Amino acid sequence: MATRIKKNDTVVIRSGKDKGKEGKVILVSNNMVIVEGINMSTRHVKAGTGAKETGFVQKELPIHISNLIYKDPDSGKSGRVKIEKLSDGASSRVIVESKKGKK
Repeated sequence: MATRIKKNDTVVIRSGKDKGKEGKVILVSNNMVIVEGINMSTRHVKAGTGAKETGFVQKELPIHISNLIYKDPDSGKSGRVKIEKLSDGASSRVIVESKKGKK
């Protein structure tokens, strides 16, 4: 199944210590996503390992893709994503509308 969240997308965090925060996707790999400024961890990096920075370094850790919601940059709405085929054969990502109250 195709990943519906891609690099440079804006996402909202659904659960965890950063719930409700928004960020930009840096990397997507095997259902794990790294989001800019989210799920930060402090690591100690020793000098002499060839690292750019040494000492205490702040680093983003991966988050599972199920804990994210896509936020549409045009409308500002956030929600689940479906892929819709356009008349010219191209595909587009669209926010799925809620079915609450619709019968």
